[in-house]
This record gives sequence, C-alpha cells and structure tokens, in this order.
Amino acid sequence: MRIPALKLPIKRGALLAAANWPVVVLQFIAEATFKILLAVPIVGGTFLVALALNQDVQDVLGDELDLRESATGVATSLLEHPVALVSFLAALGIVVVGGSALMFILKGGTLAVMVAAQRHAGPLERYPVRLALLRRASRTDVDVFLQGARRLRPRFLRLGAFLLATYMVSGALYLAVIVAGYRAVGEDGFLVGWTVIAAICSAVLVGWLTLVNTSYLVLQVIMAARDVSVRAAAGEAARLVRHDTSRTLGVFLVTAALVGVATLASIVATAGLGLISFVPFVGLTVLPLQLLAWLLRGLVFQYLGLTSAGAYLFLYDAPAEPAEDAIVPGGVPA
Repeated sequence: MRIPALKLPIKRGALLAAANWPVVVLQFIAEATFKILLAVPIVGGTFLVALALNQDVQDVLGDELDLRESATGVATSLLEHPVALVSFLAALGIVVVGGSALMFILKGGTLAVMVAAQRHAGPLERYPVRLALLRRASRTDVDVFLQGARRLRPRFLRLGAFLLATYMVSGALYLAVIVAGYRAVGEDGFLVGWTVIAAICSAVLVGWLTLVNTSYLVLQVIMAARDVSVRAAAGEAARLVRHDTSRTLGVFLVTAALVGVATLASIVATAGLGLISFVPFVGLTVLPLQLLAWLLRGLVFQYLGLTSAGAYLFLYDAPAEPAEDAIVPGGVPA
C-alpha cells in the first residue's frame, strides 16, 4: 500500500470535517445530551436503592462519584428487589432506545451534509490547504441537514436497531464467558488464570466492537451517498472492500490509531488533573480544567469520526481527476 494513496482519503476526510465544523459541534452536543439523559435513570435507581434498603444515598454511590461504578452498584443492589429492578431496567431501556434513535436520525443529517460537501468541494486534497478551498467545501445548511435526516431516517433506524442488537448479544456473550471462566478457574490459580481470561475476553470484545462500529459507519456512508437500502449498502460495502482492500484497511488502521492516541492522551490528562487536585489552592482550578478537557475530548473524537466518514466517502464516491484547465493561479481549483 502506497502512503500517498492513503494520504489522499485521510486528508480529504479531515478537510471536509473541518470545513463543516458546525456538524461536529452538533454531534458532540447530541452525544453529550444522550449521556446526560442516560444518567437520569441511574440517579433515579440510586434513590430507589436508598429508599428500598433504608440507606444513605452517599453509601450507595460510594466515596467517588463515577457513572459506571454507580450504575454497577445500583444494579447489584436492585437484584435483591425485583420490582425496583424491573422499573430501573425499563427506565434505562427507554432512555437508551429513545436517545439512540435521536442519534441515528441526527447522523443521517450529518452524513447528508458530508455527501453534499464531498460532491461540491472538488479535489481539495490535491492542493495546499487554503481558506478558499475550505469555504467551497462547507455545505452546512439547515435545509440540507433536515432533508437528509428525513430521507435517511427509516433506513438509519433499521440499521441502528441491528447495531443495538449486536451490542446486546456481544455484551451477553462477554458476560457469559467471564462468568464461565470465573467458575472454571475456581480458587486455584485465581489471580493468574482469571486475569488472563478477563484480559483476553476484553481485548476480543474491544476488537469486535471496533470492527462492528467501522462496518456500521461504512454502511451509513454508502446509504447516504447512494440512497439505497441496508441490504444493498451491505453489498456495496463488500464490493468496496474487495476492490480497494488496501486503502480501506489503511483508513481503518489510521483512524483507529488516531482514536487510540486521543484516548491515551485523554487518560494522561485526566491523571494529571487528578494529581493537581491535591495541591492547595491550585486544586480549585481543576473543575474548569476538567470541563475544558471534557469539551476538547468530545470535539476531537467527533472530528475523528467525521474524518473517518469523509475518508470512506472518498473511497466509495471519489471525485474525478482535475483537468488542467480547471486550475486557476494560486493552486485553487475553479
């Protein structure tokens, strides 16, 4: 695989995402809203547990407030109260399904904007980065977004239902393997055997979900670009992988590596802010710094996601090569 051949789709995807930065912000707001909504049933479950067990809310949450740890503790406590558990799961399911549906619909509008930008930008990846090129590639418009969301809504909801079902099955299999491994290891060799089993299962799950999310994104891109059904998009995706295997795999590896680096940087920044919080007076600045880090992290991950979408869109719907007379002085395509 030649590096220049891989550079073009990555560069184009990054420029299209930068030119249409409002949809990056919109995707971030939508995801943040979904996470906030997801916290509502968890907080409600916490109070249910506190009332059912006659405990203090702080005892249920633990010493450090963490959404995932709180959810685990609430679910464990609710197992002893079936009625409260059913109510908690129903509320959580409503939020997950409703919030996910909103995310799927908004993604249709976002990809409609990206498709319009892809077809209007010209070969901007072949020229030095100029403000004029970015302005030409900017196709963020309310009408384009809303029309795309309405047009793609039924198919994106069906595809999203497949995604949620895949998540549920994968999570159930993961838990089943973890529980079976715990029982198989037993007390002897617990520390070594259990750690190895858990690490292998977690690595397999992360790799599998990464592949699922990438396939999901490619299907979304093809459906938005060609206005086809989920089944037809799957056939088109298979043909894309067969005919352009090296660049498709290259885009996947590069974007996955970028996400990994961003995740590592986020972890390091979080750990550094945790150390600063123990310093007198200086620790007062941790909260605004944490909010800023959360904002930057969310925007960066959304930008990388749209960069990946733009790169796959280039591979599937590549623009024609520029003609010699289509270039004006200054290196900007006419």
